[in-house]
Amino acid sequence: MLGYHSGAEDAESVAQEAGARAVQADVSNPEEAKRLVEDAGDLDLLVNNAGVTRDGLLARMSDEDWRTVIETNLSSVYFTCRAVIRGMMKRKAGSIVNVSSIVGIHGNLGQTNYGASKAGIIGFTKSLAREVGSRNVRANVVAPGYVHSRLTDVLPEEARGVMLTNTPLGRLGDPADIAGAVRFLCSDEASFITGEVLLVDGGLGM
Repeated sequence: MLGYHSGAEDAESVAQEAGARAVQADVSNPEEAKRLVEDAGDLDLLVNNAGVTRDGLLARMSDEDWRTVIETNLSSVYFTCRAVIRGMMKRKAGSIVNVSSIVGIHGNLGQTNYGASKAGIIGFTKSLAREVGSRNVRANVVAPGYVHSRLTDVLPEEARGVMLTNTPLGRLGDPADIAGAVRFLCSDEASFITGEVLLVDGGLGM
């Protein structure tokens, strides 16, 4: 199942390609997150990738911009993981991959809310990995660098140039780069990996 908040047409297209169902839900809402998980049935894999930005300097940041980013990026991870974890522990099998960001590790100007949400995902996931490891449930993080997406495509050329200069591979990532890392951490090849943060950033975080 592929859960989405907006962009129904794109979600349906991806779901069709993957042979899955696309289901609309706002996972920052605990009841909708629970509904989405229950609709999916017994889950062995969970990938959390919900994310928004509301950039601005802290001195001018509104309460709404803070709450929107924290609730969408971080609370959603809590709600969905809470909804799946009992079933995974009972079956003694499961892999959770939460998508963070290089900003959650190194910070970024004008992104205190986003950085806090993404750093929170890392701490949350490491703690969860310790809680459920004895039940053969794994929890890991993928932390992308700058990737072609709706969030980066609107950036000014100057900002994009700075990103590329600071990235040793000299390019933005592609969504497929991130998908490959997520797929690996979900697979049996990563069966002895938990509590890990895998940077997929072209070397930016070195």
